[in-house]
Amino acid sequence: MAKKKGDEKVNAAPQSDNEEQSLDEKPNFDDPEGFVDDITDEELLADVLESKPKESDGYENVVVVDGCPQVGPERLEKLQSVINKIFSKFGKIVNEYYPTTENGLTTGYIFLEYNNPQNAAEAVAATNNCKLDKQHTFLVNLFTDFKKYSDIPKEWEPPSPQPFKVQSDLQWYLMDPDAYDQFLVGIGTGTALQVWQNALPEPIVLQERPNWTETYAVWSPLGTYVATFHWRGVALWAGPKFSQFQKFFHPEARFISFSPCENYIVTFSPTGDRGDDKKLIIWDIRTGLEKRSFPPPDEYVTWPIFRWSKDDRFFARLGQDVLSVYETPSFGLLDKKSIKIPGIRDFCWSPSDNILAYWVAEDKDVPARVTLLELPNRTEIRSKNLFSVADCKIHWQKSGDYLCVKVDRYSKVKKDKNDIKYSGMYYNFEIFHMREKEIPVDSVEIKEPIQAFAWEPIGSKFAIIHGDTANVCISFYQVNTGQAPTLLKKFERTPFNHLFWSPMGQFIVLANLGLTGGALEFLDTNDFTIMNVSDHYQMSGIEWDPTGRYVVTGVSSLKCKMDCGYYLWSFQGKILRRVMKEGFAQFLWRPRPPTLLSDKQQKEIKKNLKKYYSQFESKDRMRSNKASKELVAKRTEQMKKHVEYREMKAQEWAEQKPRRLELRNYVDTDAIDTEPSGSVEEVVEFFIKEEKTVIE
Repeated sequence: MAKKKGDEKVNAAPQSDNEEQSLDEKPNFDDPEGFVDDITDEELLADVLESKPKESDGYENVVVVDGCPQVGPERLEKLQSVINKIFSKFGKIVNEYYPTTENGLTTGYIFLEYNNPQNAAEAVAATNNCKLDKQHTFLVNLFTDFKKYSDIPKEWEPPSPQPFKVQSDLQWYLMDPDAYDQFLVGIGTGTALQVWQNALPEPIVLQERPNWTETYAVWSPLGTYVATFHWRGVALWAGPKFSQFQKFFHPEARFISFSPCENYIVTFSPTGDRGDDKKLIIWDIRTGLEKRSFPPPDEYVTWPIFRWSKDDRFFARLGQDVLSVYETPSFGLLDKKSIKIPGIRDFCWSPSDNILAYWVAEDKDVPARVTLLELPNRTEIRSKNLFSVADCKIHWQKSGDYLCVKVDRYSKVKKDKNDIKYSGMYYNFEIFHMREKEIPVDSVEIKEPIQAFAWEPIGSKFAIIHGDTANVCISFYQVNTGQAPTLLKKFERTPFNHLFWSPMGQFIVLANLGLTGGALEFLDTNDFTIMNVSDHYQMSGIEWDPTGRYVVTGVSSLKCKMDCGYYLWSFQGKILRRVMKEGFAQFLWRPRPPTLLSDKQQKEIKKNLKKYYSQFESKDRMRSNKASKELVAKRTEQMKKHVEYREMKAQEWAEQKPRRLELRNYVDTDAIDTEPSGSVEEVVEFFIKEEKTVIE
């Protein structure tokens, strides 16, 4: 039998007296005489000493704010309210301390403690050197910075060289030697995105990824980034391989807008779970940091909620009888207060200057008014009163040379309790000449309903679609200096409802969008030559490329399930390519930044264009020959494979002949089907062409 564990102890041999005495003695752990300990505590207990409490623990959560106003006890509460409003948006403030002098005045610096170091670092980065008012500028540092700066060695040591890290070139697409443009194609909702290069003779796929976005994609204004939407937020992609450049954590964000210079991005999550104060957020694109968040608007507003000035210096939003203008990088209100404008309905920034155009509705005997406001000095540089106004729409010309305000006017008005009905409607177009002295204003009146208006992006013409359903007309006007706009051309009884100017001006596409539409007309407005008339049935959108050389018409699966895809046209209306894609959802040309050439240099190039024509013609011919050579080589390779395959099968046929003879009682039937007697000759004639020769 096996022994139990306890049996060994019970049956153990008895110990001697000496052994019992040795067990009773206490062990001696003292070092022998002359022993030298050469192991330090840091080497022996390195992992334990790392967690040893330090005197400075918790200081990394503390920020020191210098440059604050010096106030007495009666104004301390107001100062605390202002400071908390500014700094609490970076995180929860768990402790604050306002040192005072013997007289009870604050010393001008304060201590704020956040609940974690990340919030403290973000507060320092965002508020350092920001102005509180004209006399006070914040100087914000981490408390631990004082220790860091006090420990600077007296003797300077050169820094050790860091390994070079190659950063992707964000403007790589502008360096293409042939200046080919790129475009993005979306397939389905969140299924796939493709980035193509519009190369010749055939486009080239640069990037294709399934599930790249969950909804849709957007190019940034200068074309540097492509933005995609995900459940956790928004991601930006850039570089030759379209690697992830930045991501912004904003769950269920569905709307975004970029600032014109691509310094900031605004995200809006109508149904997000980060609280009302985090539904509308402005981010710094380079650092990925949140600059400021806003509560959602109280009522329905059009997107974008924030509208930016041309240089990213200001952004503004419309409120109830107020216009709130914010400045960067502080993201505070300009002059610390909104602009009170009773009855303001809409506004729009100039695309070339820091000038705002806004309009104010009528109020009893007070007429409506259109005003041009220059910022940051808030100077009204021009205003015009308007009477019998039902609505206004503001249209800036792309170059900022002109402003058009479309005014809907009425002859009679009937006011009910909750509704206002207008009758006898007619329309005025108020044209502001922004580059002329005192900004003169011209007016064009049209009695018929207006369907569309569009400025020529580069030039001084504008087009209007007007008239009722039975007789839709398109009128083109020329803006003149010192006199009213002149009518250049009027097309009557047209089927079109949309205008699409070329980005370079001069050329325009007239289109009829919709499920029952599809008509297209390509027009040269220099002499109003109709270059081509065509159609793309059920087209839902039109996109010009940035150079004005190509136009794309598309049928999106989001609006129509049949014949989805896009057509590529030249600016003259010649069809170049038809691409049909099941689930085609969106098409976007990649934008280009403004040219670095001056107006004088551009005019010089246009003047000497014939000089460069031979170079371009030679390159096109070489490209065509290259394409022909590639096609010939491809066909030759295919023919070679066919011959090899045929010879291989012929050899197999010959090797199998003994087996065929055996199966057919040694009767050779291989040549039966090839004998002339078994074939029937049939002659087919068809008409090729007809020629007529006149004999005199």
